[in-house]
Amino acid sequence: MPEHRLSPLSVPYRVVQRGGSILAFLAFMLATGGGMSLPFVGLAGPAALVLFAGVGVAVLLAYEVAYYRLFRYELTPDTLDIHSGVVSRRTREIPLRRVQNVDIARNVVQRAVGIAVVNFETAGGSGTEAQLRFVSFEEAKRLQRELPRLKRGDDVAEETQTPSEEMFALDDRELALLGALSFDFRLPGAVFIFASGSVPFVTSLLPDSFGFPTAIVGMVVLVVAAVLVSWLAGATVAVVNYYGFRLVRSGEELQYERGLLQRYDGSIPFDKVQTLTITDNPLKRWAGYATLLIETAGHGPGGNENGQGSEAAVPFASRDRIESLVNDIEHVGSPEFERPPKRTRRRYAARYLIAFSIVTGALYAANAVLGGVPWYWTAIVLPAIPVAAHYKWKHRGVWLGPDHVVTRNGVLKRETKVVPYYRIQTVIDSRTVFQRRLRLATVTIDTAGSLSIGGSDAAAVDIDAAAADRLRDELDQRLLAARAARRSDRRRRASEAQSETPRRDAGDGRGDGTTATDDEGSSVAPSETRDDR
Repeated sequence: MPEHRLSPLSVPYRVVQRGGSILAFLAFMLATGGGMSLPFVGLAGPAALVLFAGVGVAVLLAYEVAYYRLFRYELTPDTLDIHSGVVSRRTREIPLRRVQNVDIARNVVQRAVGIAVVNFETAGGSGTEAQLRFVSFEEAKRLQRELPRLKRGDDVAEETQTPSEEMFALDDRELALLGALSFDFRLPGAVFIFASGSVPFVTSLLPDSFGFPTAIVGMVVLVVAAVLVSWLAGATVAVVNYYGFRLVRSGEELQYERGLLQRYDGSIPFDKVQTLTITDNPLKRWAGYATLLIETAGHGPGGNENGQGSEAAVPFASRDRIESLVNDIEHVGSPEFERPPKRTRRRYAARYLIAFSIVTGALYAANAVLGGVPWYWTAIVLPAIPVAAHYKWKHRGVWLGPDHVVTRNGVLKRETKVVPYYRIQTVIDSRTVFQRRLRLATVTIDTAGSLSIGGSDAAAVDIDAAAADRLRDELDQRLLAARAARRSDRRRRASEAQSETPRRDAGDGRGDGTTATDDEGSSVAPSETRDDR
């Protein structure tokens, strides 16, 4: 295949992108006269600053032209080759079998001029393995189509347009509902401005003397402000991230588009899916809606610059529709969860009582030092502790299906995780001192997904210790059986393909499909099971 270059428009775009901050700084120096104190400016006047800026732009332009002329990339039947560098030359050969996703990102300006960033994500981490900045949007789509075909060993010369089927599209009403039911609690510190006296309007509403009425008003203002700020932040992030969301089935992969300011166009190969996660919160559950996340090995699709949220395969849909999509991707059926033993509610109640005691003690100490702190008002939350413990127990469970293990955890953010048996990497049995006192254990099902790397694994939490032993052994047996069946199925399909198109198999060198790197998502040994006590 011929080598390719970046888009010629990448040169002026990169110059403006890199040189904009420098020019803005120099303009500021000229406008304020701050640069007159520099020796070379003091001697020659502002013209020297303009000359300096011109030289800088010329050097930057020369560098970007050289970078464009020396940058080459090529898709071979086995690798993605990238040659780059001006001062120091660099050549990279990335095996195509390692590439999990090809994602396209375009901001508003890039969409206007017709260029895009192409990210090649691989197994083994959440970082981008390779990036093309910038190619035309048509070239980006070509790469997104061609790479999966090369991985399958298809003849590129016989390229045909793969039929597409739209599985989901987020309309304006659903986008508005998504924003209305989204909360972002990552900015709670901002609401403390209201309680610090920095906002005159709020301060004027409070009595001058600190006492019981002041404390009550302050607490109400703080809570209302926290909820309002969290809701506004969540609504803004949701609308910006998922404007114009579409999910399409195209051949052996899902393709999605989303974003208002930054437009993402990515793919999710079916054979690389590690975990399906259905998430909701109390508001979404009350309204009958949920979110679907799809993880591939080491990558959550869609840029995922913040580690969460961007990997949503379906950001907002009715619960029934989400469950239908899950069964279209992985035939799970209807899980019937087995909850932890009822004695775990004592454990949760004890946790909440400890937190209650710490908060009450801190307020009591503040009252002893400052006076007037209504520490005893924390008692109003005591009746809620057994209720919270009950709901924490109620929303936990595990289910072993014919081909999947499904776990459920969380109340404020409930997650239902679906893991095919053949995707399991490690089964971990852990038991803390407190769990052992109640004869409880936690069984964690680790996969190669990006969310599991961050610690959000599928887990059967606080189940009976004897049940944990049985679950661990059962998962181990089902894992071995599922992988054996999958290897047998790959051999059968490879044999059928070889009998139909022997020339193609002879060309791609795959043999019977049982290479060192299997299609479970990463180049790893079969998952081991260990009891981590």
